[in-house]
Amino acid sequence: MLEATLLALGAAVLHAGWNLLLKTSESRFFTAWGQFLVGGIVMLPVLVAIGFPQADSLPYLVITSIVHVVYVVALVRAYHHGDFGIAYPLARGGGALVAAIAGVAFLSDDLSTWSWLAIAIVSGGLASLVRRHVGYVALLWAGLTAVTIGTYTALDAAGARRTDSGVAYGIAAFIGAGIAISVFGWTRGRVGDFTRYLRSDWQRVAAGGTASVVAYAMVLAGVRLAPVGYVAALRESSVVLGAAAGWLLLKEGFGRARLVSSVVVAAGLVLLVASR
Repeated sequence: MLEATLLALGAAVLHAGWNLLLKTSESRFFTAWGQFLVGGIVMLPVLVAIGFPQADSLPYLVITSIVHVVYVVALVRAYHHGDFGIAYPLARGGGALVAAIAGVAFLSDDLSTWSWLAIAIVSGGLASLVRRHVGYVALLWAGLTAVTIGTYTALDAAGARRTDSGVAYGIAAFIGAGIAISVFGWTRGRVGDFTRYLRSDWQRVAAGGTASVVAYAMVLAGVRLAPVGYVAALRESSVVLGAAAGWLLLKEGFGRARLVSSVVVAAGLVLLVASR
């Protein structure tokens, strides 16, 4: 259990870390593009080795890849207009909230009384993050990011249920996102700019892409050693890490209040995972 705990917490640190690299980048879209592209390239040999998901999941892979394009655009804009200590917890916590509700609405998931209580706690924590100093534009982009996270999470849950290997589906979805974002950048005529950016800041892209892949691998390793709910709950501690990073590393204001709000969000998410 100790190994699973360390793996889940490590994944949370890495997830918050690659988002921090994205936030502090001067070319956020190119950074996000590169991170997904690197992650997809690294994951491709693994997918070939373990086998591709069944054809029934293909429509979900296509749609989730497109949703990831919207996710990246929204996340980049959220980090442009808002503090990391606001955008990251709102996006991640709100995304989990949207995914839970979407599961009930579209996937016939059944939530217990404790689950609905957890949703109320998460909602309260997210609401407490929204204060007068937070601009509406930043909130809108963070909210859209949360919606896209919840949407692709629900799509991936449905797609994974239509294949024999959830791991294969997850890797294919990661690769598909990298392809879709690359196609989007190509249609906007940004390939040349992207290539020049890679030459100047490849270390950030490599670090972020590697962190995202390693975080995913750590979660997969963790669920082999402990219940999925336990690993998923600890993984949600990343919202607290995001608020702490905004306060302590980026010197953003209202750090203590945001940290407390993020702890409430994380507590609600833990309860949500544990009660399912």
